[in-house]
Amino acid sequence: MEANGFRELYPEFVKLGAIVLGLSTDSIKSHEKFAAKYGFPYPLLADEDAKVATAYDVYKQKSMYGKTYMGIDRSTFVIDSAGHLARIYPKVKVDGHAEAVLKDLQMMV
Repeated sequence: MEANGFRELYPEFVKLGAIVLGLSTDSIKSHEKFAAKYGFPYPLLADEDAKVATAYDVYKQKSMYGKTYMGIDRSTFVIDSAGHLARIYPKVKVDGHAEAVLKDLQMMV
């Protein structure tokens, strides 16, 4: 649902000069199927060894139904044109998230 929100607003992000990327620890093949199924116009990056997620401190121990596992805490990072981290959205709630990021970017431009 989160990725779909960014897909729907993608033209607006492009107008602002933003580059949208999705990242998870899923495989490239999984990303290809997912992107084809939902028609994402932006790249999905495969971080299978979790190096990027670890560097951004979002690869965490999680639990579900009493079992623990490692996974990504859903987060969004805005990196400005100089390569600096401009904004972090930790523990993202899907509803309205893409809209909030777009609104914040519009205020930054």
